[in-house]
Amino acid sequence: MKKVLIANRGEIAVRIIRACASYGLKSVAVYADADANAHHVRLADEAYCLEGRTALETYLDAGKILKAAKASGADAIHPGYGFLAERADFAAAVEEAGLTWIGPTPENIALLGDKVAARRIAEQVGAPLVPGTPGPVSTVEEVRAFAEVYGYPIAIKAAFGGGGRGLKVVFKPEELERRYESAVSEAVSAFGRGECYVERFVDRPRHVETQIIGDGQGRVVVVGTRDCSLQRRHQKVVEEAPAPFLTDEQHQQLADASIAIGAAVNYRGVGTMEFMLGSDGSLSFLEVNTRIQVEHTITERTTGVDLVIWQFMIAEGSGLESLPDVVPSQGHAIEFRINAEDPGRGFLPQAGKLTRFDLPAGPFVRVDEGMTAGGVISPEFDSLIAKVIVWGNDRTEAIARGRQAMKEAQIDGIPTLIPFDRRILTEPAFIAEDAADFKIHTNWIETECDWLPELAQPLPQGVTRESVVREWFEVDGRWIRLGFPAAFLGSGAGGAPNSAPVSAAPSPEIPTGAIRAPMNGVLSRWFVPTGSTVTTGTSLGALEAMKMEMPLIADQPGVFAALVKEGTVVKEGQPIATIA
Repeated sequence: MKKVLIANRGEIAVRIIRACASYGLKSVAVYADADANAHHVRLADEAYCLEGRTALETYLDAGKILKAAKASGADAIHPGYGFLAERADFAAAVEEAGLTWIGPTPENIALLGDKVAARRIAEQVGAPLVPGTPGPVSTVEEVRAFAEVYGYPIAIKAAFGGGGRGLKVVFKPEELERRYESAVSEAVSAFGRGECYVERFVDRPRHVETQIIGDGQGRVVVVGTRDCSLQRRHQKVVEEAPAPFLTDEQHQQLADASIAIGAAVNYRGVGTMEFMLGSDGSLSFLEVNTRIQVEHTITERTTGVDLVIWQFMIAEGSGLESLPDVVPSQGHAIEFRINAEDPGRGFLPQAGKLTRFDLPAGPFVRVDEGMTAGGVISPEFDSLIAKVIVWGNDRTEAIARGRQAMKEAQIDGIPTLIPFDRRILTEPAFIAEDAADFKIHTNWIETECDWLPELAQPLPQGVTRESVVREWFEVDGRWIRLGFPAAFLGSGAGGAPNSAPVSAAPSPEIPTGAIRAPMNGVLSRWFVPTGSTVTTGTSLGALEAMKMEMPLIADQPGVFAALVKEGTVVKEGQPIATIA
């Protein structure tokens, strides 16, 4: 290989660009219109525009990616994670075009990327499993039939994806139809395919996983374990390596099952075997991610294995002679995902401009960033903007270094997960020093984290949200909406003048019974047609931003009317429907 096109964006594209430089390869970036001045575009040796706004128009358009590879003279493609990384048809198209595919074979992706097929392989090699459907389901009636046999809760999962996209947990029958439709819609949006399967949901499990590398010739090695139990919306927030508080027997089970599954398909390249660890100590195979993981950094830090370089080496035909069957870990590493989300408002993603972007440094700190100060975060793509990784000789030392790193981290312009990271590093359930006191599980944030509202950004002293009046003003030819204390624009209360020296336009009229957008995003779909009679609690539609789908729920009974069409980009607070 001489020149690699990176079919991705953000921090993973930057990570691969840096690996290309280390390995002596030229790098080619691709970008959507909104990413024209992005960090990965500036760092790459070359960059090509994909001409489009959404993921479907750009990073998910295989034809445009291959066209850019041809135009640039690239002889290899690295997909990163997400987008086309786990699409067997894209991997095959890359190879058919005469290019080197830096990833598992198309056959690997088809077998293991299909979660149902992966379950069958796991069963064949004796890996532990929870009950699930034998294949994808095509109707909500099939899901209901499974739940009647195995009971609730159940998990509806996208068959051709990962990262928590297209995963919906159903705790009671009345939620089933809405969550099934939401899972299918989210899977189509994230992966281009809507097939889903169903599993019995294990309540309060830990999420543990192994990093594997396969040479495509039958040998598979395990490069450490990780714990990724701290999640919101079934997507990871904080990860650590090695997975803490595992017994020797559990560690051996994980390694044996991972090697057996990988060897059964002659796995090639890097991948991740994911498992659930129940409160009773039982392990259950979950899925295989046939790509590099977001959290690969903590495995690199604790094992000294450069996983991206190994991707290059395997793609060029190297074997695994230099690695043992199980690579030992040294010390402990923790990764903090820095997402553009407001943890005090239910982790709502937030687009906007970074006015300050100061991340920590030091001898035991690694930062993988996808943005720089002044960068603009688009609502079209994932909310992950950076990762902070700390290492210590043991878990206690890593936690202490994490506290200092999060103290140093300062980002302005948009809310981020930094306040959450600072708070979790004082949480007894997380910083516990033994297995009995470690209480984190995959839905801990939703069910037991009662301090999230404390993280909401405070208003100035003496100002409440109810006392803020928002008015529209024309500034340099553009209409903007500003918030002021009510007294300032009122009748002189609080010492404010009756006639402030501003020229305010009348506020746009808010319709009676308006349903407002809870965040910036795209109105992905309406569940009910205009003119329908709805009741309180009816699911009206869904808003999508940064790969997250948020349901829109009726807060009163009445007659529903949509104000915007499906596919419309909306702003937070904008009226998008009414209930009259």
